[in-house]
Amino acid sequence: MAKKYSSKINKIRSFALSLIFIGFFVMYVGIYFRNSPLVMTIFMLLGLLFVIASTVVYFWIGMLSTRTVQVKCPTCGKHTKMLGRVDMCMHCREPITLDPELAGKEFDESYNKKSKNKSRFT
Repeated sequence: MAKKYSSKINKIRSFALSLIFIGFFVMYVGIYFRNSPLVMTIFMLLGLLFVIASTVVYFWIGMLSTRTVQVKCPTCGKHTKMLGRVDMCMHCREPITLDPELAGKEFDESYNKKSKNKSRFT
């Protein structure tokens, strides 16, 4: 079974969106403790922290998106943002690389990790 990959930017955005839903869920759980204002306040503040964390992640990925390289996908022809040595097209999930050493090789997200030993890329 083939492993499904997605672009790094979309992964981070999905994580930030999940933080919002987790925050709302935690706040919703706090409503069940209306009789105990202290416990309810703790749940509400914890949910608020999740939403604030999501805002920080969205801001961070927005700043990170300004440093990306925009490339035209050879498969679908749409423009996509690329982070690192290898990434996936945001539209058709085609592996993309700008590194001539990796052209034609099997897609592996580990190519983006910095390593002192470069021999594993050959």
